[in-house]
Amino acid sequence: MRNTHSAKRTSALYEGVVTHHRLRPKQHKLRYRVFSFLLDLDEIDDLAAKFRLFSRNRFNLFSFHDRDHADGQTGDLRTRLEGILAEHDLRDCAHKIRLLCYPRLLGFVFNPLSVYFCHRADGSVGAVLYEVSNTFGDRHSYLIPVGEDGLDHKNVLRQSCAKGLYVSPFIDMVADYHFRIRIPGENVAVTIRETDANGVFLNAAFVGDRTELSDRKLLGAFIRYPLMTLKVVAGIHWEALHLWRKGMTFHKRPAPPQNAVTYVLETGTAAAQAGKR
Repeated sequence: MRNTHSAKRTSALYEGVVTHHRLRPKQHKLRYRVFSFLLDLDEIDDLAAKFRLFSRNRFNLFSFHDRDHADGQTGDLRTRLEGILAEHDLRDCAHKIRLLCYPRLLGFVFNPLSVYFCHRADGSVGAVLYEVSNTFGDRHSYLIPVGEDGLDHKNVLRQSCAKGLYVSPFIDMVADYHFRIRIPGENVAVTIRETDANGVFLNAAFVGDRTELSDRKLLGAFIRYPLMTLKVVAGIHWEALHLWRKGMTFHKRPAPPQNAVTYVLETGTAAAQAGKR
């Protein structure tokens, strides 16, 4: 584990809004206020030592458990991420790894999407890993490298890949994800357009503003968003009930992908990935 005590902390809290807008075959919208953690994987132990309300791999008001991510093992998450990057010749992208995710809150968490920003030694983002989980206990990740011209002048990254994991019973598997990411700074934005042969049918986004981590800020977030992580799962099922009542088609759940990670070549298109299924 790298020593980060002398470096400026990059981990933070982002408070904001999650929105979903389904365009077809039935219109449906949702909007929830939430918060996410941005965790530098080298800083987690330091944060747990510094804050009374945050722990690593043990119960607290807020906690981070390594087994909640990647392959679900209890070993050090950074080591597992380094292995994934090395397996795909992206070792130079493991200098700093920052994870945008929900923390455990009173021991409970569910992350529909966790985003890992994998940085090179010069600070640039060399790859992004999108970790998707469904409420059936399945998890799958999409690893996409970032080219030299990957970020625009507004520090926004655009990437695409074919859908590989069953997420919603009301969405067919033949679909593509189009990510638009504002790299975390004073604010963050993660926007996803989901498309099929007929174009865009779902827009989803999280937009949040940065707050420095402290026990006082953590307690304030808990008061403003009580039992938030439990409400995430409750909200998913509540919205699913609304969609069922609207007469949405139910799609059978296939087996999850055999490989835990899909590597998406930057030069490849989402359509090309879909054609390889």
